[in-house]
Amino acid sequence: MTITCVAVLEHPKLPATHAVADEIAEALRGWGVQPVRAQTWDTPALEALVPRVQLVVVLGGDGSTLRAARVAAPHGVPVISVNMGRLGFLSELTPSNWRELLPRVLNNEHWLEERLMLRAEAWRDGQFIGAHDALNDAVVSRGALARVIRAETFVDGSLLTTYACDGLIVATPTGSTAYALAAGGPILPPTLRNIVLVPIAPHLSLDKPVVLSQGSVVSIVMHTDHQAVLTVDGQQAVILQDGDRVIVQAGAHCALFARLQPPSYFYRTLMARLMRGAECP
Repeated sequence: MTITCVAVLEHPKLPATHAVADEIAEALRGWGVQPVRAQTWDTPALEALVPRVQLVVVLGGDGSTLRAARVAAPHGVPVISVNMGRLGFLSELTPSNWRELLPRVLNNEHWLEERLMLRAEAWRDGQFIGAHDALNDAVVSRGALARVIRAETFVDGSLLTTYACDGLIVATPTGSTAYALAAGGPILPPTLRNIVLVPIAPHLSLDKPVVLSQGSVVSIVMHTDHQAVLTVDGQQAVILQDGDRVIVQAGAHCALFARLQPPSYFYRTLMARLMRGAECP
């Protein structure tokens, strides 16, 4: 693919990203590539510009990258991230090396990494009430009150168990290094297409994570005497009531990431990020 137009996305609350975005846009013009600018939180602007570009460059942390990847995935546009956050599990570039590495991407010296996305649908009394796409996870959890929910969980139509817990994480391999990891889940290589179930603070119920087969469909019926909530990638929410059903399965699109490191990069990056996280105050 010939890359002639690149989206450069800055974080609206990280002023440092604006300066670096200016530098990247100027460099792109010097390399004969048209830059288009937007902010990662401006979803309508992203949806308008992504169909016009062949690459999205994100400046920020993993949250910014998640936002951009969700918008870019339906259009088959790859994303590459400049880490200006704390950990940067999804990042390929840094503020100090993008001048060296970004031209290699423009010259098609990269490879494309496909990552599973999820589609989470919420239903009430047989009526559809909302759906969102996720790259990390879909989480059903208690609302403001500290009371357990009961999540009656089916896999491919068969009852697995009813969790009594603060919540249940349905995570992708990408999400296995995020909230699911903090809740005690396993780390999955990013290119797998398996879903993992991880309960949050389970009480007298199944307390182990479960890795499902590729293509599995998870259905969760909420049993609660108060409000619960469905969150997707920690950024979107649907208020749930007793009896509501949440269905989670593989989405129609994969997120694409432009990579320059060899495929074995994941384990090296994982350990580096975990050590950095342990050192942060």
